[in-house]
Amino acid sequence: MMLALEMFRSLPRTVAGKAVGSRLPGILSGYAAPLRLVTIDAPVVDRPGWARLKTRLSGICGSDLGMLSGQTSLYFSALVSLPFVPGHEVVAELLEDCEDLPAGTRVVVDPVLTCAARGVEPCDGCAAGATNRCSRITVGDVSAGLQTGFCHDTGGGWGQQLTAHRSQLHVVPEGYSDEQAILIEPMACAVHTALRAGVRPGDRVLVSGAGSVGLFATFALRELTGAGEIIVVAKHGHQRELALALGATEVVAPREVLRRVRRSTGAFQLKPEFSSPYLLGGVDVAVDAVGSKQSLETALQATRAGGRVVLSGMPAPADLSAAWFRELEIVGTYASAHADDAFAKATELVAHDAVTQLSKSVASYPLHRWREALDHAHSTGRLGTVKVAFDPRSTQ
Repeated sequence: MMLALEMFRSLPRTVAGKAVGSRLPGILSGYAAPLRLVTIDAPVVDRPGWARLKTRLSGICGSDLGMLSGQTSLYFSALVSLPFVPGHEVVAELLEDCEDLPAGTRVVVDPVLTCAARGVEPCDGCAAGATNRCSRITVGDVSAGLQTGFCHDTGGGWGQQLTAHRSQLHVVPEGYSDEQAILIEPMACAVHTALRAGVRPGDRVLVSGAGSVGLFATFALRELTGAGEIIVVAKHGHQRELALALGATEVVAPREVLRRVRRSTGAFQLKPEFSSPYLLGGVDVAVDAVGSKQSLETALQATRAGGRVVLSGMPAPADLSAAWFRELEIVGTYASAHADDAFAKATELVAHDAVTQLSKSVASYPLHRWREALDHAHSTGRLGTVKVAFDPRSTQ
């Protein structure tokens, strides 16, 4: 038996979250969240290549908060199996040998449950190395789940144990702290974002958002592409210093974005009736790193005709008129792909001094303080925390 946080199906709580979650996120840490602390059997997948892991740290991601608040699109309801233990950003140690990895090995988990993990013939995406585009995420050896942390059978990092397939496991190098290692999975997503962005040498890039997604995307863009100017949109003062340390050319407040891009590019600004202003002209590439309506529309409104808008945050409904009129390329970027060698690149990137400093601000909580942890995760931007995580080993 083990202690875990479990998400369960509750129509009243989901409705409550949709109704007030975006305006009163604190209510999601109380009785409105479809989450409970339970004692359950540890998950076991009795198939070749699978092994049990003991969780050391597991991050709280924006997609987790969206799920608990009822803000996630119903599109994803067919891609999960309730009840499940959340937690897809995971640092753990093997409780038993797993093929070439001995028990006790410290690993991070690539959460995507691909054809290899499910024991089925590779789909076209997996065969090409685009494992994040797997078409078999509802079939095979385990129940439906787009990732570990959304699948009933595998468990997730918000529990004391989970189970994972060898294809998901990446060894944590000696000398890395757990707090450093917990940043590898989100950094791998940022690597994929940077590579999907199609940035050409000298391109002007806008990153809308300076939470962990935006900060890591900024760093990956600077380290892995030939981007020229990188303008980052940040709400909070402390995010400015972090973004500059990670490679931003300039950091601006949301209300200053169009003015700053206009000055840099010579674009024209227009003000339509009863709507927000936009540019004719603008940056070459914009990355929405938040997923809110405001953030996505900022990216759309600041990108030149024929430019590219990259959806790095899970997107909310927004006005897509600019995409049609300015013939923008809208590019989705989900998780990371084996073909990118994203986890290897991410492991190198988190060793940089600027990211190592960020890892020192990781805040961890025991499972029984989950309401406090979620409150903190909802307020990371204001409080200056880059990542909030659960430590299921802790009782304090």
